[in-house]
This record gives sequence, structure tokens and C-alpha cells, in this order.
Amino acid sequence: MVKRFKTCCSSIKTSSSSSSSMRVVLLSVVIPLILLTSFLSFSLVSKRSFWGFSYTNPYSKTIKEGFSNETPIKNNSISSSSSSSSSVAQQQQLLHVQYTLNDNRPLKHRRRRWYWSDLGRLERGLQRARAAIKEAINGSRLKDPDYSPDGPIYWNAKVFHRSYLEMEKQFKIYVYKEGEVPLFHDGPCRMIYTIEGQFINKMEINTKFRTHNPHHAHAFFLPYSVTRMRHFLHDLRSFGRIVTDYVNIITAKHPHWNRSLGADHFILACHDWGPYSSFYVPELVRNSIRALCNANTSERFNPMKDVSIPEINIRGNKLEGLNTGGLPPSKRSILAFFAGGNHGPIRPILFKHWKRKDQDIQVYEYLPKGLSYIDLMRKSKYCLCPSGYEVASPRVVEALYNGCVPVLISKDYVPPFSDVLDWKTFSVTVPIEEIWELKKRLMGIPERQYKRMQKRVVQVKRHFELNSTPKRYDVFHMILHSIWLRRLNVRLW
Repeated sequence: MVKRFKTCCSSIKTSSSSSSSMRVVLLSVVIPLILLTSFLSFSLVSKRSFWGFSYTNPYSKTIKEGFSNETPIKNNSISSSSSSSSSVAQQQQLLHVQYTLNDNRPLKHRRRRWYWSDLGRLERGLQRARAAIKEAINGSRLKDPDYSPDGPIYWNAKVFHRSYLEMEKQFKIYVYKEGEVPLFHDGPCRMIYTIEGQFINKMEINTKFRTHNPHHAHAFFLPYSVTRMRHFLHDLRSFGRIVTDYVNIITAKHPHWNRSLGADHFILACHDWGPYSSFYVPELVRNSIRALCNANTSERFNPMKDVSIPEINIRGNKLEGLNTGGLPPSKRSILAFFAGGNHGPIRPILFKHWKRKDQDIQVYEYLPKGLSYIDLMRKSKYCLCPSGYEVASPRVVEALYNGCVPVLISKDYVPPFSDVLDWKTFSVTVPIEEIWELKKRLMGIPERQYKRMQKRVVQVKRHFELNSTPKRYDVFHMILHSIWLRRLNVRLW
């Protein structure tokens, strides 16, 4: 258009027969016409583009109303930068839609389906899940062939059951394929950090929840192992460089991280350095879901978006035979038991007051010869679970496996699956300041209440069982369910 104007002007300029007045008339007519034509063209294009952005289908009103009236399980919000980034991404995607200027008819059904992208379809499914979970609050119990959650060990058994079934129905996870063994796609399957390797390996071969199409995924898994890194690296800066480089590779090759600034991504780490490995990527700490054994709120663990997972110590090569259950309550002769190393800020206090000072409270740093750690747990009513260097302890799960009521002695610790499980109903919490009167606290619990707690321990341990082939409601599925709940709290569209 500008070129045409210059050509026109040059032709007027070179015309020998044109007069000065004619040039003024032509310029005064041509220039307004050109500007008017440009303005009309721009208005039409802008109007069509605006219709493209604001066009709504029958689902849009339902979704907006659902978001405004819904009471989520736990509130979570993405930062404003995340929202703006998501909006820009959607607008950029919509700009690819081509409309003809002369077509004033409504969009066809085919175009409407295209307009609602894969992300829109996923978010509509999540919205239906939120509505179903909300209805379960006042609904009736659902039948389940394997297990129907019930009882006071749950904050709300019906809500948990409905949420679990919705997870089984639609939750899909994409595992990033970038990275090489041993730092990625692998982890330890024995000893104290076994849950890290067990989850990574089971997620790699899972066919129900894993999808190989990232456009069908609700969540994205970054499969690096902090425990494996610790074998090869000895400083946190090296950890930070590897994690930062890995996220940079992901963002360069895939659009999903930038779409949400990592809010629908998650990591899993059981090593003590797990939380620190994420500190070098701000979005990983601020937005992403972090499933951690070291669930310490004083170290930036956020229960609203992060997941507390149990620390499980597998000493042998087999997972079967760990859940023995122990003796019935009436035959447990030891009031409380603990055996473990003297490290961390809490255990020295415990040893100071109770180490080999009372037959009812049996506390050992090292067990004498002839005594069995597991047998003593099976004979004890309460099993002491003090924090060591970090807040998590494998004794919590060991206590549940052996039918022993766990006594949590820690600070700033969020117990595993506490978004679903009411730990007060099957465990005892003792503040650090009251360790010296531990026996008084435990003796003050009525026998009837103890038996109820012990019965609930037997019931709840199914959620902490680690199986070679994952079973419904076991620890693998409970971890997935906790991630599912956090994903429900994130709205990307």
C-alpha cells in the first residue's frame, strides 16, 4: 500500500502536464482514501480476531461458574506471571485460526472442537472431577470390589473414595524421556531411600497412568534421582547445575513447562538433599509439585502444593513378608520402644531422659546381642519415631507394618498423606518439650482408646504397603492420588 502510494506520487511528480493545483487536489483525495481503506481493513480483521478470542461454546459458562462457586480441596494459586504466560500462550495458539472476512456465520461444530484444544479438554475433565468430588461430601457411600474407604482414619472417606475413582478414570502422567541412567529414569530400590527408585521404576513401566502423548497428560514427571546424584556428586551446587540444565532442556524441547511455569510438573525425592536440589530452579519450588520424604515446613515445604511421602527402609531383596502385623494388643508387654542412632537435635534429648532407664520405655542406641528389632516392635504398644538429621523417619512405616501405634516426635513435620488421613486417630504426637514426661503421656491414654488406635493402625497400613506389582490403594497409588489432588487445585485454562 505504501509502495503503491509512492508509485502514485512519483507518477504525479513526473507528469509534465500536471499543474501545481492538480497535484494538491490529487494528494488531498488519494491520501484520505488510502488511510480510510487501511482503517476499514484493519477494523474488519481486528473484529474477526476479537470474535475468535471471545467465542464461547456451551461448556464455557459451566466452567466459569464451577470455578467461582467451587470450594477446592486445598486452595492453590499460580503466580500472576504464570497466569499471564498461560494467557499469552492461548492467544498465540488462537492466532493460528484463519477466518474469511466475508463469513459472518457462527463457527461450525468442527471449528468449535478445534477451538477447544487438548488443554481445554483436559481441564473440562478435571472440572467434572471437582464437581463429582464436591457432590460426594453429602452423597452416599460407593461400592468397590477391592476396598471401600470408611472410618475415622480419613478426614472424609466418601470424598477420598470418589477422588480416588476419578483419578483411576482419567489421570494421565507424561514421563519426560530426556536424561540417561543412572541419574535419570532409575533410583535405589533397597535401603532407606527405596521409595525413590521404586516409584520411578514403577512409573516408567506403568500402562494405566502413564501416557506417551504429552497432549493427553494432566501432569508431567521429571524422573531424576537425588539419591543417585548423591553417589556421584558431593556438593549442592553440582546438584543445582544438573537440575537447572535438565529443566532448561525440557523447556527448550517441550512447550508444557512454559505453559504453566511448571505448575503441572512434579518431582519425587526421598534423599535428605531432595528439597535443596529444587532450590536452584525458582519455579520448581514456587509452582511445581514436590513429592518429598523430608516434608519439613521450615525448609520451604508447602503442604498446599507439595506432597509428603513415607520413608520406607527395605533391607532385603523382597518386598513380600514385610507386613507381619505383630501380636494382638492384649499380648503386647512393652509400653514403648525405640532403637536407633544418636543424631539430630531430638534424639539426644530422648536418650538423656530414657536410654536404659525404664523397663516400660525401652530406648536403645544399639541393641544388645540376642534382641531382635522387629520382635521388640511386635511386642510394643507404642513405637517411638523421633526425627534424626531430618524430620522423616522410616520407623513410622515400620511401626504400622508391625501393628504398633507410632509416636511422632518431631518439629515442622507433615506426615505422609495427611491431606486424606487423620493421623490423630491412629498415632500419638509428643512435642519435644514434653519428652521428659513421655511415660506419663502414654500411660494416660485409656486402654480402650489404645485398642481403637491399634485397630486403625491395622486398617491404615494398606496405604503404606509397597508391592512388586502395585495394588489399588497401596503406597504407589496413594502417592499418585496426592499428586492428583494438587493437580486438581491448578487451573491452567
